[in-house]
Amino acid sequence: MVKTIVRALCAAALTYVGTRHFTDPAPFVAIVPSVLPAKLALVYISGAAEIAGGLGLLLPATRRLAAWGLIALFVAVFPANINMAVNHLPFGDQPVADWVLWARLPLQAVFIALAYWFTRPE
Repeated sequence: MVKTIVRALCAAALTYVGTRHFTDPAPFVAIVPSVLPAKLALVYISGAAEIAGGLGLLLPATRRLAAWGLIALFVAVFPANINMAVNHLPFGDQPVADWVLWARLPLQAVFIALAYWFTRPE
């Protein structure tokens, strides 16, 4: 029961944030490391992956694959989180406290652990 609730909350959060990649991409584009090309395309791709992963968690037939995809996504976007912390980047017009930027980094491990939990049988 707890796993079902946590999975639904994660699915909702991922779908919401993924949608924001399309409705307000600028803050996401701003945190993509400068060495990467086609920043807007990367934001759209990661947003689509978040939406697909979030929705995929809801269906038993796609749950395991979606969770593995989310693990890959969380690893792939980690450089943007590092870039944000190292360069003290705001998120859009909203300044973010340095401690929050640095606290987000280990939080990625929590997201990865949750996604891994979702790969396991009920």
